[in-house]
Amino acid sequence: MATTEHTDTAPAPGRYRIQAVERVGAILDVFTSEEPELGVTEIAERTGLHKSTAHRFLVNLESVGLLERDSRTQRYRLGLRMFEMGGIVLAQMNLWDEALPFLERLVAESGETGHLAVLERGEAIYIEKVEARRALRIPSAMGRGYPAHATSLGKVLLSDLGEDEVREITGAHGMAAYTRTTTTDVDHLLAELADIRAHGFAVDDEEYDEGLRCVGAPIRDHTGRVVAALGIGGPVTRVTPERVEELARLVMDAADGLSRRLGASQSGAFARAARRVRATTSTTPRPSAALRVAR
Repeated sequence: MATTEHTDTAPAPGRYRIQAVERVGAILDVFTSEEPELGVTEIAERTGLHKSTAHRFLVNLESVGLLERDSRTQRYRLGLRMFEMGGIVLAQMNLWDEALPFLERLVAESGETGHLAVLERGEAIYIEKVEARRALRIPSAMGRGYPAHATSLGKVLLSDLGEDEVREITGAHGMAAYTRTTTTDVDHLLAELADIRAHGFAVDDEEYDEGLRCVGAPIRDHTGRVVAALGIGGPVTRVTPERVEELARLVMDAADGLSRRLGASQSGAFARAARRVRATTSTTPRPSAALRVAR
């Protein structure tokens, strides 16, 4: 039976639309990390193309290396040329440049100061900061190292490491008590890191500076590895326990968008983490001061 041909891609403006290009985009879009190989019939069904039309496109995409065909199963997968082009794109990306629009949007939506940090020599190094337009601001400095065990961004970065690495870092740097709520026991910290991995975000509940509460989430690259952490923070009078859930969602959405921009959507680790976060936020109520471990 005949089917109506269509694509799900956003149309180009007016006279610049080229249907063949749109169809190529639609075909390439059907391949995912969950379904890396598909047959002609499956591709035709998912793009809305006639099977014969889909086959013509597939043969041509294979000829230029954008797709490969398994000689045994006759199923198609993305070709090595796609990997080569992806590598060129990734090489051009700069974490600072890519992160800034997401950080600025997050600050505008939350009304709180935003930070971007990386893990270096066991510390969370703040490499970008966007100030909120508020009277009370966060006393943080770009380029300075902050204790990983006592900050939301630091804990996010530690959460991607193995237990041995965490113990090595905390053993080398110590776990100083900066406030009455700072975690100073490595086993308590490891338990909190497990919660961070499960829920997708971390909270600094006045653990480094009294009167400040911060929320952070991981940034992953195309390998699925956590390469940075992004978050916001503000005085506890504004970042109240009741706002943690709302702010955590904004932070995770920004981190998710930046991670996708860095190619993380193609990694299995990112897909698993995204599913875990969606499942957690949609089905499991959390305490207002989320992820606080009993000390």
